[in-house]
Amino acid sequence: MIILGLAGCGKSKSDSHENVRGNYTAQSVTKGEVDGSISNASYDMDAGLEMTGLYVEEELLPEQFNAEEYNAITENNFKSVKNYPMSTFSVDVDTASYSNVRRMITSTGEVVPDAVRIEEMINYFKYDYEKPTGDLPFSVNTELSDCPWNKDAKLLLIGLQARDIDLDDRPSSNLVFLLDVSGSMNSPNKLPLMQKAFIMLTENLNENDRISIVTYAGDERVVLQGARGDETMKIVSALEDLMAGGSTAGAAGIQRAYDLAEEYFIEGGNNRVILATDGDLNVGITSEGELTRLIENKRKNGVYLSVLGFGTGNIKDNKMEALADNGNGNYSYIDSVLEAKKVLVDEMGGTLFTVAKDVKLQVEFNPAYIKGYRLIGYENRLLNTEDFDDDTKDAGEIGAGHRVTALYEIALLTSEQEIPESDLKYQSEQRLIDSNEWLTINIRYKEPDQDRSQLLSVPVDESNYSSVMPENLSFASSVAAFGMILRDSKWKKDTSYDMILGILDNLELSADEYKDEFVSLVKKMKRVG
Repeated sequence: MIILGLAGCGKSKSDSHENVRGNYTAQSVTKGEVDGSISNASYDMDAGLEMTGLYVEEELLPEQFNAEEYNAITENNFKSVKNYPMSTFSVDVDTASYSNVRRMITSTGEVVPDAVRIEEMINYFKYDYEKPTGDLPFSVNTELSDCPWNKDAKLLLIGLQARDIDLDDRPSSNLVFLLDVSGSMNSPNKLPLMQKAFIMLTENLNENDRISIVTYAGDERVVLQGARGDETMKIVSALEDLMAGGSTAGAAGIQRAYDLAEEYFIEGGNNRVILATDGDLNVGITSEGELTRLIENKRKNGVYLSVLGFGTGNIKDNKMEALADNGNGNYSYIDSVLEAKKVLVDEMGGTLFTVAKDVKLQVEFNPAYIKGYRLIGYENRLLNTEDFDDDTKDAGEIGAGHRVTALYEIALLTSEQEIPESDLKYQSEQRLIDSNEWLTINIRYKEPDQDRSQLLSVPVDESNYSSVMPENLSFASSVAAFGMILRDSKWKKDTSYDMILGILDNLELSADEYKDEFVSLVKKMKRVG
């Protein structure tokens, strides 16, 4: 059994975490070894809660009702280049789907198909992309090879890698923690895990940051207001003293959190509300439209919203994702202390600091070479063709160090892949430009403080093709294939667990604990059948 020690090893601040009750720090969290099965670990705190299992699970009793909610996903189909030469979508850096699906696999082995958003599963992982150069906020990477599950298609990878920021030289942060402490949060994988997550976040704060805490249950309560980031004991004590009880009044709490964010607003800084909940916002502003308008208006004023989901049985995945999307933030699901460390410590820059906003991709396919294509995932991020050039149309944000990966199945003119196509009675034959380009990737983005977008264009031709699948594409394709099996996709074709494991066996993944763990999840689902 691997022990995840929690001895104090905090930073050398005046209020060191060595003095924090429970001696709980991010540096002390490590992952157990994985050897083909999900590793078994245990950890405890001096101050109380003991947990077993790498992921903190809540066993639903027979009389408990599973009220989790997920939006239905209608998979993207193949489209004809003749009828639809443009494919347009907004970027998505959310990762909640993967950690939520992982929770389902480790607890029961049964996965809700609509919980599987393949783009979020792919984007959960790091890839070896080139770093951006010059003043560009991100680099654009492409890889092209044969599709492992469809002999009649090629597989195209588009990868964006955002620039990193130096946390020692980062903009100051004005953060408001909006924490659900209603009765439904009284479970080991909810409030106690949430407290640990936010305690870890405090390690990277300094005297220029401002922290406020608002809790909500029967009503909202301001627990901490405008504390300096280096007042660690004050922040940690406020977090550790929280207790769960009462009904939920999330919308009223959101209004109070935004008021505090505006009161301590930092010009040129990172002003953000971080909502942590098991999903219910059922008292207060009852209209979802009114709540959405509130979040959108605050976004326009420079206060963003990020969402962290906790627990089982009550997750309102559909609502939480929508709140983060409308708030120019990201949505993560926290199923373990390790995941909390990943989101709030290891990837703090991406979670909190935006380097490009309203990022849209539009791929134009050349009908002289390609007859059809299918975008894998991003079903709830699709945009109309005309939205690409419309700077008033909201789209996704990319945080510092974030990666965005998209995959397309592409059918060449010589392919036997069936493509649905409509004959156009009044349209003449398209005049094809004399070009060897297969497609062009167009990307629009705005700097965080700008309202006018900039355009990047990257052509792709046959020279991008490799008969030996590159490593980034190999791993991303294995995750996509796994997602298609879990969704029982009609496009999975020759996909199987053995096919996925065959791809993974050719990759060196041991240095990446999350990719190594992914192999274990695939093996477990193969055993489950």
